[in-house]
Amino acid sequence: MLQRNDNGVSAVQSVRRLLSICLLVFGILAATAVNAFALPQLLIDMRTNEVLYENEAGIPWHPASLTKLMTALIAFEAIETGQATLSTPVITSANALSVEPSRLGLPEGTAITLEDALYMLVVKSANDIAVAIGETIAGSEPAFVEMMNARAAIMGLSGTHFVNPHGLHDPAQVTTARDIAMIALTIKARFPQYDALFSTRTVALGDSRSHSNNELLTGFAGTDGMKTGYVCASGLNIVATVTRGGRQLMAITLGASSSRERGEMTAQMLFSGFAGGYRGTGKTVNAVVNQPGLLPVDMRPDICGANASQYSEQRAEIFSAGLDGQISYLNDTIVPPTHTIATLGRLADVPLPRPRPGTAAMAADSLPDQTLSTGFGDSSIVSLTPAP
Repeated sequence: MLQRNDNGVSAVQSVRRLLSICLLVFGILAATAVNAFALPQLLIDMRTNEVLYENEAGIPWHPASLTKLMTALIAFEAIETGQATLSTPVITSANALSVEPSRLGLPEGTAITLEDALYMLVVKSANDIAVAIGETIAGSEPAFVEMMNARAAIMGLSGTHFVNPHGLHDPAQVTTARDIAMIALTIKARFPQYDALFSTRTVALGDSRSHSNNELLTGFAGTDGMKTGYVCASGLNIVATVTRGGRQLMAITLGASSSRERGEMTAQMLFSGFAGGYRGTGKTVNAVVNQPGLLPVDMRPDICGANASQYSEQRAEIFSAGLDGQISYLNDTIVPPTHTIATLGRLADVPLPRPRPGTAAMAADSLPDQTLSTGFGDSSIVSLTPAP
């Protein structure tokens, strides 16, 4: 029989409490060690939009495939305004197929529905599909990029500039953790009907299976999104959203040196957030100050260059969670859903959807009934009012 102390607590319960306290202390100490290295990070309470923790959240950084969050946002708005539907054909053009992998790689002229294209955009992070979605909505890739930048301006994303809809590296394609958070919060607040896109781990097409690179989807209970990204110049980036015990937190990490580090750093930040390890900053995301006068950090020498091996060893010493014999924050076993897609055949001659309303009108004027006072800027349409 288990012995109990004077308060009626069993020895096992006492040990569990002690382990929880030790794990929390370790998490806070690990966070302190990571902070010293200055990788951009943000932790946000999604119900109040308070920034619980931030580190270098306003410095310029290359977004990589986090770019696709803006591509998805514009597609969601096009559906909302009636410009497109989930059944609208998205056709793979020669221009779309010319981009570098990751690609879906369907033959030129082959179509899939916009719904399936969005799954491929988010889960597989298919660059050709990002271009095809842009061409479907705006008529051409350059026109869609103009829409992306116009939308960024409307949202007050002063540290962001887009050159393409997929995130393949361009020196001029830049963002900040703060701006990425605002895009992600906009999607979560305005378009909860698309949550399944971001919580899906696998997309299936015939015998082919493509998996999300979001390490938290399979290892951190409560994870329900959202997007990862990687190019040599950016390192490994992630936006992760988690729901536990009635709380919703969003964590952003930019510039990790490996998938282990990206996943463990982000999970540690979330773990500490749910455990009360951060006292909060008392400010919302829009109060985080961008520093657009700086050049974006270029991680290429450390991630893909001659210094990569040494840098990887340095990062393992700074943040060892997840290595053999070390603590891990990704201990849960989760089987996220799979989405199956199918092609519509060759539809090269199907006209693109028309008409296309102006970007500003679509973003600001067409949704007056849904617009709330926000604090993201006068023309933003994301509410920062705490949820009940």
